[in-house]
Amino acid sequence: MLTGKRVVVTGGTGSLGKVLVRRLLSGEIGLPQQITVFSRDEAKQHSMRLAFERLRAVTDEVIYHNFERLLQFRIGDVRDLHSVSTSLRDADVVFNAAALKQVPSCEYFPFEAVQTNVIGAENIIRAIREGGLNVETVVGISTDKACKPVNVMGMTKAVQERLFVRANLDADRTRFICVRYGNVLASRGSVIPLFHEQIRHGGPVTITTTDMTRFLLSLEQAVDTIIAALKGGRRGETYIPRVPSALVTDIAEALIGDRKIDIRVTGIRPGEKVHEILVSEEEAYRTVERGDYYVIMPMLPELRLHDDQQPTLSKEYCSADSLMDKSAVGELLRGHNLMVGDRFVYEEDMLA
Repeated sequence: MLTGKRVVVTGGTGSLGKVLVRRLLSGEIGLPQQITVFSRDEAKQHSMRLAFERLRAVTDEVIYHNFERLLQFRIGDVRDLHSVSTSLRDADVVFNAAALKQVPSCEYFPFEAVQTNVIGAENIIRAIREGGLNVETVVGISTDKACKPVNVMGMTKAVQERLFVRANLDADRTRFICVRYGNVLASRGSVIPLFHEQIRHGGPVTITTTDMTRFLLSLEQAVDTIIAALKGGRRGETYIPRVPSALVTDIAEALIGDRKIDIRVTGIRPGEKVHEILVSEEEAYRTVERGDYYVIMPMLPELRLHDDQQPTLSKEYCSADSLMDKSAVGELLRGHNLMVGDRFVYEEDMLA
């Protein structure tokens, strides 16, 4: 599917971007001619390049021929139209993983979130439309927080989804699709690395509310969702993984195990949701099942295909609806190698 294609991953040095790039390099859906990691952090790019090339230290390399390699890196920012236009000039497939995603940070700096999550997406669309680029597919990577949003991060991602869906009406040669998923296990900034650090220092483990629930999704499953959308998604569709959910208190207790560590309730953070929702009531009536995924049909009637498949859901898809018990939570964490000792390894660092 991607054999001989030129692929751009915006925000490619992030948790998801690293795993996505590794999977693309594996050739499981065809080996691209070129993969470009587009981001604004030169230090993260340098570290990622060393890791992927298996160099032990920076001294193992004096000169690198960046633009002659299968995996190349480009400094730039999705907020800058010229930078985006240059990076997409020869692209066939674009994965937009660039985002401001920390909920409290977006609450304190809302316009910064707008510039990255909204204007950044619009810059991708403008670069393709106004530049007449021959991009075949754009995959917009969204979040559960875009569904019935209550925080700035979710609001900006909800607008990003609508921008990408709408873009299908103006760019006949490009298919714009989205994926939406929830809390990713062991990604930087998520709750499990925080719990590991707190446990390593003897506690307490902090929880904002005992009622909180979260969908549990690995980075590999997140990339599986992206690949499924790339393979089967139609213009304007949004792919949703069907994954288990759990009480955050059960996650904390599973990680604590037999250790004598207290759990402290600290209160809801700015913009935080108690439960995750991946499909709203409004979206349920146009959501179908496709393999291991729910697929939300586009709202715009011009993009809706007339088929006989009936809606799968009769209500919203919420993390509070079907919770795993404590033993199942522990088994899931062990299955993802997250029940480790003093040293915690982020999932995106497991590049081998």
